Amino acid sequence: MGDDIPLAGLIGLLFVLLLLSAFFSGSETALMSLNRYQLRHKAQEGHRGASLAEQMLQRPDRLIGLILLGNNLVNFSAASLVAIIAFKIGGQPAVAIGTLLLTLIVLIFSEAAPKTLAAMHPERLAFPAAMIYYPLLKVTYPIVWLTNVASNGVLYLCGVRSKDNELQPLTREELRTVVYEAGARISSRYQRMLLSILDLEKVTIDDVMVPHNEIVGIDLDDDEDEIVKIISESQHTRLPVYRDDIDNMIGILHLRRLANLAHKEFDKNQLQALLSEPYYVPEGTPLSKQLVQFQRRRERIAMVVDEYGDIQGVVTLEDILEEIVGEFTTDPADDEIDVVKDGADTYIVDAAANIRELNRSQDWDFSTDGPKTLNGLIVENLETIPAPATCLKIDGYPIEIVETDENRIRTVRVGARDPDALEEQDSR
Repeated sequence: MGDDIPLAGLIGLLFVLLLLSAFFSGSETALMSLNRYQLRHKAQEGHRGASLAEQMLQRPDRLIGLILLGNNLVNFSAASLVAIIAFKIGGQPAVAIGTLLLTLIVLIFSEAAPKTLAAMHPERLAFPAAMIYYPLLKVTYPIVWLTNVASNGVLYLCGVRSKDNELQPLTREELRTVVYEAGARISSRYQRMLLSILDLEKVTIDDVMVPHNEIVGIDLDDDEDEIVKIISESQHTRLPVYRDDIDNMIGILHLRRLANLAHKEFDKNQLQALLSEPYYVPEGTPLSKQLVQFQRRRERIAMVVDEYGDIQGVVTLEDILEEIVGEFTTDPADDEIDVVKDGADTYIVDAAANIRELNRSQDWDFSTDGPKTLNGLIVENLETIPAPATCLKIDGYPIEIVETDENRIRTVRVGARDPDALEEQDSR
C-alpha cells in the first residue's frame, strides 16, 4: 500500500499523526490539571466546554481510556509510517535512524511541549478538547468499556479498589490557603474578612467580651440622678441593670423603651418594668456558635458566666461582627488610645489592652493561647505583680513595666521585636 502513495503524501500523513499525538497528550494533561472548583463554577454558569469536561471527569477512567486509545493508535501508526518512509528513502539502514528521529520528535513536539503548555493554560485546551472527546467517547464506548474492565480487573487483583470520585470538600486550612493564594483577585479588605470568618471557630467570646470590671450598667441602688446621668451619657443602646453588684443581675434595659418616660418623672419602678430577661452564655463559647445563637434567639447582648455562674463579662453582637469586618463603632470610649508611640521603636501600652486587638492594630504577634490581656500575659510569665522598671521579654518583644498599682500592671513600654525571635519562630 505504501508503494502506491507518493512520498510527499506519506510525510504529510505523518505530520497529521504527530499533531494528533500532540493533541491527545496535551489534552490529557489539560483535563487532569483543571481546578475542579473553578470547573464547577464555570459549568454552573453555563459554559458548554466546562460542563462537558466536568461530566467526563466524574469517570476519569473512561476519559483516560479514550485518550490512551487514541494516543497509542496514532503513535503506533506514526511508527509504522516512519518505517515505510525511511525504507523508501534509504532502505533497511534508514529504518533504525528513522525510529530514533521519530522518538525525539514525539518526545519534544508531541509530548513535552504540548503537556507543558497544557499545564500552564489548562482551560485553553481542555474545554475545546472536551467538546471533541464527548461525542468521540459515545462512538468508541464499547472499546473503551472493554479496556477499562480489563485495566480495573488488573488493579483489583493488585488490591486497588476504585473509590468515589466526588469532589472532596476543602478543610478550613485549605480554604485559608485558597484565600491567601487568591492574591489580587480579592481585595485585601475582603481577604481579611474571609480569613476572620474562617477563624471564628478558633476565637471564643472570652477573647472579645468586655471584662467584668469594665461593664457599664445601671445600679438600682444608686440615686436617680446618678442613674439618669449614666443613661444620658451612655453610648450603648442596651445596658445591664443590677443591684449593688453586677452579679446580682435584674435585666437588660433597651434605651428605646425609655421614650415612653420622656415626658414623665423618672421612676426606678417604671424603669424596672421596662427590663427584659438577661441572656447568659458560658465562657469559652466559640464566636461562630454564639453568632448563630444570637440570630436564633434574636438577641444582641449576652452576659458571660463561668462554671459557678459568676458573671465574667458581657458580649454583644457588635463585638462578634467587629471580629469579621473590623472596628466600625463611633463610641468615644473605643477611641481611647491604648498604644502611644514613645520612640523610634517603642510604645507605651495600657496593660489592660486586649492582646488580640494589639496584635491586629500594631501588627504584633503576642501569643493568644493564654491570658487575654497584656497584664495577664506578663503576670503569667513572672508569676507575680512586678515593680516598676522591671524588664522582661515575651515572644521576642522587650517589655518594661512603667506603672503598677496593688493588684495589676497599669502601663508598660514595648520595644521592637528581636529579629532572632522571628528566625526562631520561622524555624518552628
